[in-house]
Amino acid sequence: MSAHTYLAYDYPALSVFWSMVVFFLWIMWFVLLFRVVLDIFRDDDLGGWGKAGWTVFVVVLPFLGVFVYLIARGKDMGRREVAQVRAQQQAVDDYIRRTARAGAPPTRAEELSKLAEMRSHGDITDDEFRRAKELVLAGSGAPER
Repeated sequence: MSAHTYLAYDYPALSVFWSMVVFFLWIMWFVLLFRVVLDIFRDDDLGGWGKAGWTVFVVVLPFLGVFVYLIARGKDMGRREVAQVRAQQQAVDDYIRRTARAGAPPTRAEELSKLAEMRSHGDITDDEFRRAKELVLAGSGAPER
């Protein structure tokens, strides 16, 4: 059998280093390619034909397409990403506020306004309103926030 067996010392340290550099650059190229493609579809200023044109250009001629895109439109890539992150953060904050508010007990002012509305619709009498108001103001209702 004349099959060659390669051992660790057959692959010198400098070759390992260059292999790692090439692998790192290859990974970075794909990260850059995907960021450009995502930015093409994220951009609201670009119309449908513009998005299709840039996508075809980046897919058919990837190296040239990505570098031309970065030169032509790269300045605003960061702004669009920051705007998207801010919009996502705002959506999360709004969701948290709505969820926290939904489970909270009503304040005294909210209870009093509900009582006044019930009295104005005729659901409760003036005497019932007065007693309920005294209970709310005495602290038997929801605690004041």
